Amino acid sequence: MRRREFIAGLGSAAGMPFVALAQQAMPVIGFIDSRSPDGLTDRLRMLRQGMKETGFVEGENVAVEYRWAEGQFDRLPVLASELVRRQVAVIVASGGNPVSFAVKAATTTIPIVFLTSEDPVRLGLVTSLARPSGNLTGMNFYSQELAAKRLELLRELVPAIRRVAVLVNPQNARNTEITLKDVEPAARAMGLQIQVLNVRTSREIDNVFESFASERPDALFVGGEAFLDSRRLQLSLLAMRHALPAAYSGREYAEVGGLMSYGSDIRDAYRQMGIYAGRMLKGTKPSDLPVIQASKFEFVINHQTARSLGLTVPPSLLARADEVIE
Repeated sequence: MRRREFIAGLGSAAGMPFVALAQQAMPVIGFIDSRSPDGLTDRLRMLRQGMKETGFVEGENVAVEYRWAEGQFDRLPVLASELVRRQVAVIVASGGNPVSFAVKAATTTIPIVFLTSEDPVRLGLVTSLARPSGNLTGMNFYSQELAAKRLELLRELVPAIRRVAVLVNPQNARNTEITLKDVEPAARAMGLQIQVLNVRTSREIDNVFESFASERPDALFVGGEAFLDSRRLQLSLLAMRHALPAAYSGREYAEVGGLMSYGSDIRDAYRQMGIYAGRMLKGTKPSDLPVIQASKFEFVINHQTARSLGLTVPPSLLARADEVIE
């Protein structure tokens, strides 16, 4: 290189903003989710908290590339391929099993952190919980497996119920199958009739509630699933409008007015994903990071909603709740 060109190059680099230079050297985490970013603020905050605990702060020493499928599952393979072409250092797969499978199919080399509500060995994501093989590891939080317990708590809160509407998303077939496999025998044991209702869109949710005018259930059970979770405000408001006691899978429903929720601490699962992503950035192989299984479950009651529905929450149930929202 000629001396004049070399000096010109130095001058050009010196003129670049420091932030731009720093960003060039930053490792990049790819984040992919089946939903839209709306309503995921708390979970993303906990993901960043986990990254921070391992020494990585977004925008300072790590960049994050986000990809959102906006509920269109057929877009997931394309979005996963985009992150692979971007040559990100780690991929965080969030928003349901279809995301994990899409990313797994897209790369066998980039480390992947997944989040699943099912047994990842049975799903084929890893060969062992203790020593995952390949380039995947992650978090196993329980959701479907807790469906029967959620139904029991709903019955305890509202002993008079006999007919329960169960909302599921048929597009997430595996999730729906497991939910019903858990709920149906539990309902029979409690002498409850269930009506399974499929919803794929916000409009279909509205239509289901409109149908309750002619065939009203005594209570509502909402399956734990990414699309339904993303519509938690709509579901909670409609349940209140129709004066239906309802049970949900996560505390975020209760926080926006849902009657009660029982499930794994999903926010802590996102923090753990952030920690694993940070450890991978530091060179730890996915095969050296065991799959973390959820050990903390939360039972949350929205007491204000209960009063609005004219329900008296038994003191024994209030005492067992991890949080009572007044």
